[in-house]
Amino acid sequence: MKRMVGITGGVGSGKSRVLEILREEFGAGIILTDEVARTLMEKGNEGWRQVTEALGTGFLRPDGEIDRKLLADLIFSDDKIRKTVDVLIHPITWREVYRMAREAPQDLVAVESALMGKEQRDIFGEMWYVYSSVEVRIARLMESRGYTRKKSLDIIRSQASEEEYKSLCSQIIDNSGSLEETRAQIKRLLEQEEKRDR
Repeated sequence: MKRMVGITGGVGSGKSRVLEILREEFGAGIILTDEVARTLMEKGNEGWRQVTEALGTGFLRPDGEIDRKLLADLIFSDDKIRKTVDVLIHPITWREVYRMAREAPQDLVAVESALMGKEQRDIFGEMWYVYSSVEVRIARLMESRGYTRKKSLDIIRSQASEEEYKSLCSQIIDNSGSLEETRAQIKRLLEQEEKRDR
């Protein structure tokens, strides 16, 4: 029986580390919703068609591909445009994610997204919240992305709160510690569910 796990958490929480462990040590198939959305927005694909029909072609490059910076500037400068793009892109992205998960050859599939809601909770058998303390997240963002402390905090505050993530997720992985600690938690969660299925 296929097992689909939704993986979510804020920026700097270490979702990539969790996904790497799941892929390399437990043979999981990995789907990144951002990559799926990006593919759908390539020239001629469904997302590209819908967005250009709704907003015109002023943000296209000469080759017809979307200039992502121009579109991002549009989205962040106008709340109405942002909502329009969300309404168009989110449903087709999740439909494609679910199709890919169902058709993946692996028995275990992990789907990563920073944005998940009740609809996604209904799709996946379980959802895991990857938690790290704010200080750990700031340190990671400053080191890996070169952000200032202020920029890191601003981004963290703009995302869902810890309470919102916890309310959606059935399990929590504390990823503030060592790789070994994270690995042990993942192993325990996978084994718990296997016992329930027997």
